[in-house]
Amino acid sequence: MALNIKTLTTRTLTAAVFVAVLLTCINLSFLSFAGLFFMVSLWGLYEFYQLAEKLGAQPYRWPGYICGVFVFGAGILANMNNSDFLGDPVLILKIHKLAKVFWLLALLTGFGFFVRALFGKEQNPVLNIAYTLTGVVYAVLPFTMLTYATCIQKAFASIHIVPAIGPLIAPYNPHIILGVILLIWVSDSGAYLVGSLVGKHKLYERISPGKTWEGSIGGALITMGCSYVIASWYPEIAFKHWIVIALMVCVFGTIGDLIESMLKRQAGVKDSGRIMPGHGGILDRFDSLLFVSPFVCAYLYVIQ
Repeated sequence: MALNIKTLTTRTLTAAVFVAVLLTCINLSFLSFAGLFFMVSLWGLYEFYQLAEKLGAQPYRWPGYICGVFVFGAGILANMNNSDFLGDPVLILKIHKLAKVFWLLALLTGFGFFVRALFGKEQNPVLNIAYTLTGVVYAVLPFTMLTYATCIQKAFASIHIVPAIGPLIAPYNPHIILGVILLIWVSDSGAYLVGSLVGKHKLYERISPGKTWEGSIGGALITMGCSYVIASWYPEIAFKHWIVIALMVCVFGTIGDLIESMLKRQAGVKDSGRIMPGHGGILDRFDSLLFVSPFVCAYLYVIQ
């Protein structure tokens, strides 16, 4: 196959911009992190509903978007910290209470899907409800859970006490998120390189013909080794926990990739969208993180 310089240049420039924006927003502040992933989650939801329509459903787009806003908004409000930018402990406690209201509104909006289906005239209302709810769970909830990982501090000392007011969450810390994203990149790159060199046995040919067992195992070994480096960079959690997270990245990152491939294959499309020239859509770029983040955040919650 001849090398297409124009395509290669487009992919390289897009990748460079993507990495620069992602790392800058994550490192800068909680607000920039939250703003970026808020847009990412809603655009991912938009792409999911497009796929759903190609699969024969008619998801309730606007109720779904509203529910997504409430879900992610609740995550942002629940993890805002006084010392980052607000400067008023009383105000931050009120904002944390407002997060509970957002969760309640998200739940009520979710039940509103059923009411919308009841009075709508679309065919297959149950299918429409299912895809509308699934879109929020698949494209928004994982990034909402990711906001929790921004509050992890060294040795899990994640609580500040303000006299006469009570506990507040810790200042914004991007290290856990950066570590997970770096491990995902290493896992993907390692699996691709090893698979290209020695891959013979297909991992799941019906869904993703390019993936091999050799590539997956090789990528996993490289990722596990890289977790030692990540642990030295980000010692907020012990090396043994980074090993577990690396294993989660290898397993659930691959599953997330396969699931997104399954959705696209069934919908008959190559990419989930066109927002990133040469790289497809938001779901294409974040398919691994969508499945990794809930399990990593659940693990961090359990060991804290």
